[in-house]
Amino acid sequence: MQLDGKLINENGHDYLAEALNFPDYYGKNLDALYDCLTEISCEIELVNASFVDKDIIDTFKDAACENDFLKLKMFP
Repeated sequence: MQLDGKLINENGHDYLAEALNFPDYYGKNLDALYDCLTEISCEIELVNASFVDKDIIDTFKDAACENDFLKLKMFP
């Protein structure tokens, strides 16, 4: 799964929810993002990562550390 940091920057949680197929009850905040990321199994390639807010990057990293089935690769 490839995510574009420019689209995350522009559309935030709406883009993430659609791209990662989060459930309808996704709360569109960092806590909800973490919860959903710790429950999925996929490899995420984050391109244009330099456009993404540090808090979102940290949430992805924290979730990847917690979830053995979530792999994260970032590209500037």
